[in-house]
Amino acid sequence: MKNTFNLKTLVRPNVAALEPYSSARDEFTETGASMVFLDANENPFENGVNRYPDPQQRRLKKEIGTIKGISEKNMLLGNGSDEVLDLLFRAFCEPAKDNIITLPPTYGMYKVLAGINNIENREVLLTEAFQPNIPAILETVDAQTKIIFLCSPNNPTGTAFSEAKIKQLLSSFKGLVVIDEAYIDFSEKESWSKKLARFPNLVVTQTLSKAYGMAGIRLGICFASEEIIAVLNKIKPPYNINSLTQEKAIHRLQKISTTNNEIDSLIIEKNKLYKALLEVNFINKIIPSEANFILCRVDDATKRYNQLLEKGFVVRNRSSQPLCENMLRFTVGTPEENARLIASLKQLQ
Repeated sequence: MKNTFNLKTLVRPNVAALEPYSSARDEFTETGASMVFLDANENPFENGVNRYPDPQQRRLKKEIGTIKGISEKNMLLGNGSDEVLDLLFRAFCEPAKDNIITLPPTYGMYKVLAGINNIENREVLLTEAFQPNIPAILETVDAQTKIIFLCSPNNPTGTAFSEAKIKQLLSSFKGLVVIDEAYIDFSEKESWSKKLARFPNLVVTQTLSKAYGMAGIRLGICFASEEIIAVLNKIKPPYNINSLTQEKAIHRLQKISTTNNEIDSLIIEKNKLYKALLEVNFINKIIPSEANFILCRVDDATKRYNQLLEKGFVVRNRSSQPLCENMLRFTVGTPEENARLIASLKQLQ
């Protein structure tokens, strides 16, 4: 089935008509020791951060593009993935008119951002196998549905969604399908960013917070068609990625072997943790995970959460989420932390 996707019909009219702000660094981008910059009303005394950052983060995008195999023209960076997601709402969803679809249990910020932007959030529960219910999703879609949010590998379950199911959505839905790949570096699945050319309505978000160990610098990535990126660039703040974040990210990305070693270590540790959890008598079910965490169903989540807290471990009680009654989520720590956790779990009565 060929999708008759038309981006122009999705963009909010005020955004389509918007003349974006042009900063000093947008208008002049050349650099050189002989250049004297007197255009941006900056403090001229050099301290490392007295100049405005590159609004298009060119050096940083080049590093990301080399690692991910994606053109810089298909990339937008945000102050964390949450800013990227918020920009998608503001570009494509008309307040008090449009709606989005989310698939609980899932990342909670989709719902929060829908509320902030006054957009109806239509929830379609995952199946018992924690996969998208495609017939139910398509039945929920109407003329005002602009975006469907998928988190794969999913948070809090760790499950990766079926490729066939996602392809069906991309082919059937005339709005945007946003795939949140915050945990893709821990998965054996190929990133959907490799399929941008095939699906014009596909948007992929990633982050440097998880596998790259840079949660503190707040850097999110959006991969999409040049046309979608152009729309988002119209409304993003001109200097949304500060100089310190850009420099720190570049430094880390240039040491990709270190990151890859850490990813390998975390996957090994996750597998060890999974096997150990099978032997814990109060754990009733363990969800296979393609992320850096494991979700488990226990006999009494509140009791076990508090017991672990007393032993110095902070885990996540996900019992308030649909399909997650009495479930705890364990993030994979260092080998030492995991060994301590396993020992403590086996001591609990």
